[in-house]
Amino acid sequence: MKRHTLITLLSALAMASCIGHPQQAYVFAYFEGRGTDGLHLACSYDGLQWTALRHDSSFLSPCVGPDSLMRDPSIAQGPDGTFHLVWTTGWWTRSIGYASSDNLVDWSPQVALPVMEHDTATRNTWAPELFYNTSDSLFYIVWASTVRGRYADVPTSPNERGLNHRLYYTTTRNFAALAPTRLFFDPGFSVIDGAFARKDGRLWMVVKNETSVPTEKNLRITSSVDMRYGFPAEVSEPISGKAWAEGPTPIVVGDTMIIYFDKYREHSYGAIASTDGRHWTDISHRISLPRGIRHGTAFAVDRAVVDELMRRFASDAPKPAR
Repeated sequence: MKRHTLITLLSALAMASCIGHPQQAYVFAYFEGRGTDGLHLACSYDGLQWTALRHDSSFLSPCVGPDSLMRDPSIAQGPDGTFHLVWTTGWWTRSIGYASSDNLVDWSPQVALPVMEHDTATRNTWAPELFYNTSDSLFYIVWASTVRGRYADVPTSPNERGLNHRLYYTTTRNFAALAPTRLFFDPGFSVIDGAFARKDGRLWMVVKNETSVPTEKNLRITSSVDMRYGFPAEVSEPISGKAWAEGPTPIVVGDTMIIYFDKYREHSYGAIASTDGRHWTDISHRISLPRGIRHGTAFAVDRAVVDELMRRFASDAPKPAR
C-alpha cells in the first residue's frame, strides 16, 4: 500500500473511533464452540472495541433443526425497528432458523424457513445472511448450498468431498411468505459466506473462496449499485491475508469500511479496513473481541439500543462517550 493511502486510512480510523456517528453504535451477533448454546451478543461504540453482554452467555438457545444448532447468526433491523435473526440449524439440512425481537433480548418462537426443501438434491444450507434492501423494501436472505449434479465435481480435501457451493437467495416482506429460491451468485468457484455493506453509494459483498484444491480459503470482494441487480461474477484478489478466513462481516464506521473475519484455524479474529473498497490494511492489532467468538454479523444500530443493552447486561462496560 502506498504511504499516502495508509496515512489517509489511519487518519480516517482515528477520527471514526473518536467520534463515529453521534447517534450510531454497533452490535455483534455470534456463536461460540459448536453453536449448541445459541446466540451471543457484544456491543461497541467505536466499531473496534467490543464488550460481551450477559457475561458472554446465550440470549437465545436453539430449538429448531435436527442438530439443535445456532451457527452463523445474522441479524438485520427492519424499517419498523424489529430485529430479524436467521441462522444455520444443522450441517446437512435444507432449512434455516428464524426468530424476531423488538429489543435483541426477548425473542419470538423459533421457526424453520424451508428455503431449499423444494430441491431434494440439496446437501446443505449454510451461513444465511440477512439484508434489508431499502430500494424495494425487501429482506434478502442469502446462503450457500451444494446441490448435487448442478455443478461439476471439483477436487477437494477428504472432509469436503462432493461439496461445490454457490450462493442462493429468497426475498420476503414478513418472513411468513418467501419468494421462490433462486441462484444469487456464481463466481465460477465454490463460494460461501456472502455478507453486505452499503458505502459511497454502492453495495459491497464480501465472500469466501472455499476452493480447497488448490487451497484458497480467503476473502474476496465485489460491488453493485443495488441488491436487485445482483453482483458481477468477477471478484477482487484475496483481501484477507494468508490465514484461512471465513465468516466475514463488514461495517462502516465514519468513512471506513471494516471487515471482521474468523481466522478459524488460528482460533482468532482478524480485521481489515479500507476507505475505498480496493486498498486494505490489516488492523487486527486494533480490535478487541470476546474470547471464543465465532462467525457472526456486526451491524449498526441507534445508539440508544446499545446504551440500554450495556446498562442491562454489561456491568463492567465502559461508560458511553457523550
